[in-house]
Amino acid sequence: MKNSKIPIVSKSVVVPFILITSLFALWGFANDITNPMVSAFKKVLELDNFQASLVQMAFYGGYFTMALPAAIFVNKYSYKKGILLGLTLYAVGALLFYPAAAFEAFGFFLAALYILTFGLAFLETTANPYILSMGDEKTATQRLNLAQAFNPIGALGGLIIAQKFILGSLQSDNLNADGTSIYESLSETAKAAVRTSDLQVIRNPYVILGLAVIGFLVVIAVMKMPQNKDQEAKVNVGDSIKRLFSSGKFVWGVIAQAFYVGAQIMCWTYLYQYAESIGIDNQSAVTYGISALIIFLVGRWVGTALLKYIDSGKLLFYFSIGAIICTLITIFIPGMIGLYALVTTSFFMSIMFPTIYGIALEGQGEDAKFGAAFLVMAIVGGALMPTLQGLILDMGGKGYADISILGVPEVNFSFFLPTLCFVVIAYYGVRVFKNNFAK
Repeated sequence: MKNSKIPIVSKSVVVPFILITSLFALWGFANDITNPMVSAFKKVLELDNFQASLVQMAFYGGYFTMALPAAIFVNKYSYKKGILLGLTLYAVGALLFYPAAAFEAFGFFLAALYILTFGLAFLETTANPYILSMGDEKTATQRLNLAQAFNPIGALGGLIIAQKFILGSLQSDNLNADGTSIYESLSETAKAAVRTSDLQVIRNPYVILGLAVIGFLVVIAVMKMPQNKDQEAKVNVGDSIKRLFSSGKFVWGVIAQAFYVGAQIMCWTYLYQYAESIGIDNQSAVTYGISALIIFLVGRWVGTALLKYIDSGKLLFYFSIGAIICTLITIFIPGMIGLYALVTTSFFMSIMFPTIYGIALEGQGEDAKFGAAFLVMAIVGGALMPTLQGLILDMGGKGYADISILGVPEVNFSFFLPTLCFVVIAYYGVRVFKNNFAK
């Protein structure tokens, strides 16, 4: 039995742990209220699949841009100040949805999302290693899995808001009795009125979110937070990066993380397109997105428990194989069985981010803050890979089943991308378990 006598969270840091853990839910909300917006913006602004995928490019590109500056900031100041700046940027980006809707400019919305994720980059770069530092290193991966288990709770909130208050209210999503789009048949004047109304619908939850984040910022600002002298020590950036990249386990961890985030965002973003290709409208498809998140949450709790008894690399490998099987079913068995398999993939994805993160940073000590930055930069996989999937979907036109590839519609075929991502993660898990890395 592994680490059974060492507490995952000691009593002395329970309150700070709870407070920082709540941040995981806060950025989970932002992630999953945004995923359905790819399809929403596509319809409201009449974009093709590639243009709509720029929502994810802007969202996850912000992580890549700001992660290393965030680590440098935290190195100079502290984890707490990094969190406060992150919350500030998060609030500013969310509030920028108000002028973006007023100008009705897709580029403005992308800029707002980009700035919002500057804040998320600060939060993730800071909160993840902070959680790791709140106790014994032997239970660090379990502690991070526990904290990350609250991420899908926030994500569920984001999806429910997206379903009830955004997608359910968009006039551009209304259909005629024969299933064709009413919006596409309107005159330009009528379309303009619908576009104005729908962009305001998209705007409102983000503005409310921005105000809520400001309230959260105030609470964190007045709370006394613990410091870890080892992990908050000031270190030379160049020397730290050299040490990190001399570790094969860390370098491959960054690679695996990039492929994981790409796979997760593809599975969760294009679930809606997959559902639409078999006759399920966007609002109804959110129910499957919510189911995926519930399964993801269950997987997090199950995985956290299993890590007490199973080596983290071995568990990562087993879960990767499960994800590969699910995506292959999604590809080759069209219809509801394929959709159910796609939803089930979330169970196997559940432990991947925190487990890869914990493995890669294990033993890094004072270099953890910069290691965290590169692992957060790896989230750029969520910007690049969905864009590639969007290009596959555009191969036959704006629809999702315009052509057949290997005997299946292009929307099915496009899930070969996450399958390949899971193969890379399985490879990393095997190498970790076999300790196949140079010291």
